[in-house]
Amino acid sequence: MELGGQVYQALNSSILSRCCLLPGHPSLSMHSLAPLVAILFASVVVITLFRVARIPAMLGYLLVGYIVGPGGLGLISDSAESQFFGEIGIVFLMFTIGLEFSLPKLRAMRQIVFGLGVAQVGVTLLVVMLLWMLFGGSMLTGFALGSIAALSSTAIVSKLLTERLELNAPHGQMSIGILLFQDLAVVPLLILLPALAGDSSALLYDLALALGKVAVVMAALFFVGQRLVRPWFHLVARQRSSELFMINVLLVTLSVSWLTEMAGISLALGAFVAGMLISETPYRYQVEEDIRPFRDILLGFFFITIGMRLEIGALAERFWLVFAFVAVLIPLKLGLVYAIARAFKYRANDSLKTAIALGQGGEFGFVLIALAGNLRFLPPAVEQAAIASVLISMLAAPFLIQQSARLVRLLIRSDWETQAADLHSILVSSMMRNEHAIICGYGRSGQALARLLEKEDMPFFALDTDPERVREAGAAGDAVVFGHAGKKEVLLAAGLMRAKAVVITFADTHASMQILQVVHELRPDLPVIVRTIDDSDIDKLRDAGADEVVAEVMEGSLMLASQALMAMGVPLNRVLRRIRNVREERYNLFRGFFHGMTDETLAMDDGLQPRLATVLIRPGSVAVGQPIAALELDALDVQIRAVKRRLARISLPEPSLVLEVDDVLVLLGTPDQLAAVELMLLEESDPAGKRGF
Repeated sequence: MELGGQVYQALNSSILSRCCLLPGHPSLSMHSLAPLVAILFASVVVITLFRVARIPAMLGYLLVGYIVGPGGLGLISDSAESQFFGEIGIVFLMFTIGLEFSLPKLRAMRQIVFGLGVAQVGVTLLVVMLLWMLFGGSMLTGFALGSIAALSSTAIVSKLLTERLELNAPHGQMSIGILLFQDLAVVPLLILLPALAGDSSALLYDLALALGKVAVVMAALFFVGQRLVRPWFHLVARQRSSELFMINVLLVTLSVSWLTEMAGISLALGAFVAGMLISETPYRYQVEEDIRPFRDILLGFFFITIGMRLEIGALAERFWLVFAFVAVLIPLKLGLVYAIARAFKYRANDSLKTAIALGQGGEFGFVLIALAGNLRFLPPAVEQAAIASVLISMLAAPFLIQQSARLVRLLIRSDWETQAADLHSILVSSMMRNEHAIICGYGRSGQALARLLEKEDMPFFALDTDPERVREAGAAGDAVVFGHAGKKEVLLAAGLMRAKAVVITFADTHASMQILQVVHELRPDLPVIVRTIDDSDIDKLRDAGADEVVAEVMEGSLMLASQALMAMGVPLNRVLRRIRNVREERYNLFRGFFHGMTDETLAMDDGLQPRLATVLIRPGSVAVGQPIAALELDALDVQIRAVKRRLARISLPEPSLVLEVDDVLVLLGTPDQLAAVELMLLEESDPAGKRGF
């Protein structure tokens, strides 16, 4: 049925039933908003709980689909209209993939994508199909099951690898390269399955016709589209209307999808082509941002329609089939990916981590299950078992990936030797450095910081997880090595116990929290500076032990303000004073350097300038149990700017605050004053009970 006819039929049916013009229509009793409200309520509750538990939202939508579907409360029937609107969600997902498709990126990863990726998809599909045929199943069903098993979850894997700072690690690059080919392989699979459903005697003709249609349509779209899309988007963008721009994006996406469907090809392929066309325009990122709400909502509805197909009773009757599918899917896929990676000469530990990352089914597996079910490739019992097995494997994926390092150590003995060699390399590189800064992340911010430290003749040591960046920077003579800064052994090898400061230069709150936890455990007195995008996570990072959090939005606003003030005629000294005052209020560490300074004091000898220092109150110290007022630090012209107590940070503490063991005092004073106060604070208490104050 054509797209326009489906939309018309769905809308016409809905309107007539709402207006009570269809006597005896089954949905007459459902003309209220109650079912829709119930669906939205179930979605909000379930997705909220899943996000709190850090379970992928798509699994929550599957549960919602079961709850509201025929197998649950029966609020929505599994009709052609609901399946159609679910298919629109896949259209927008394929559009997003096309939008992110980059020829330069594909060229850079071509060995992984067209080496490992082709081998993984082809071998997995073939092995599963042969296994199914070995147990007496049909070839078409085996081909469908093999296609489903060959795909993994791009959403789950990319998200977890990003959170674990492993996206640029060798196994991260291998995983992303294979996932990229899997996403590309979905397009021919969506073409092959309908072609295989035709007359077997004309199979080759049908396949050739389908591929010919694809070639002609894509050539026409790219030849015409490249010349039309860019000027058309320029024309629409010049109207400066956000709603017009959004309507235009929807028009292009659905129009190209409709054209491919008219040519007998899938809607998804048309959406993929539309995304590729727009990716070549300057509006790619704006389109990606604008289309996200439509994609997420409609994709969520697609997973709801998949969940509506679940029948717990049927699964319970064929529990053995579900168990067999899960038992085959995860171990078989793990073994195949590991064997293929080893055949391509990748290290054993990287191969196993890649296999663990890709051992689950994927969201496009549900797409192929729905298509194969509609084509009658999968009997109802097999379809139910396939949905359940993919769902269970996706639920298990986050837990497997989180334990991947432990599993690799247990299963691969050489991984210990590899880790030991890596740590030895870090240790050798850092052993000659004392009182240095450890830079976590050597991207643009980390390299800019390193240049400033070099100009001040201050030592630094950088850790980064991008092997290419480490190789190039190391060849240039920079003190940077490959290492995950969130691991205790890596930070220790980088000289954490001898370091003077830790600077986290990447804006990833989850990864920063891991590093802060390790630093607080090993060196609670060590200053840690953290970078973030905005102010949303500042309190969380400070509570975790960060001495200061630098927000890019804040610094960008200050630079904009300073340029605007000077452009409006405000004298430079007033602008600098205003910016300095804002920074004093915003950053605790800046208060020591800027408070009371004048042009004359800037010219003084560095030894007379106030600076910050930290002192850890150890057991037996004379300061333990004393209030701050009893220290009488004012007489020595030293101020206590903050007290770090466990994970809490107390700025400008009250004089009545009683000091405890393991408190870290952040002091402000000249070097001589700070040295004298440190000796006084760390003096051991009199055994007779007398205090030294």
